[in-house]
Amino acid sequence: MPTPEAATVAAELRTAMGKLTRRVKQEDRIPHGQVAVLGVLDRDGAMTTSDLATDQRVRPQSMARAVGLLLEQGLVTRRAHPTDGRKSLLELSDAGRDALEAERGRRAGWLALAIEAELTEDERELLARSAALMERLAACQGLPGRS
Repeated sequence: MPTPEAATVAAELRTAMGKLTRRVKQEDRIPHGQVAVLGVLDRDGAMTTSDLATDQRVRPQSMARAVGLLLEQGLVTRRAHPTDGRKSLLELSDAGRDALEAERGRRAGWLALAIEAELTEDERELLARSAALMERLAACQGLPGRS
């Protein structure tokens, strides 16, 4: 069982990370759901609409609508599945990759400006060290006494 101090820090960190994530997403010009699909295709490569729906925890019909919009915009392309003729694979187009990079750049750019405007030099150094700690926490797979 975590100490009360660790539980308090965990709750405050989760809340702050949620607020910061929502604020950074406000910089997006492409709807968040579509950016998420582009990001998955960028990280994991070609997938079926069904696989994307499972990955994003949405209904296949909802994913089909999002994919349709991405196809119309030329941000993804469709090709035949190599082993199952009933399926097709979606992959990031060059335009999609460019759009995703632009979204990521806007997010990072806003955050960099906010860091410079709002934080002192000491706070920036602390934040830089904290980022490494958050990476360690994100990589934590199993904890003693947890299944």
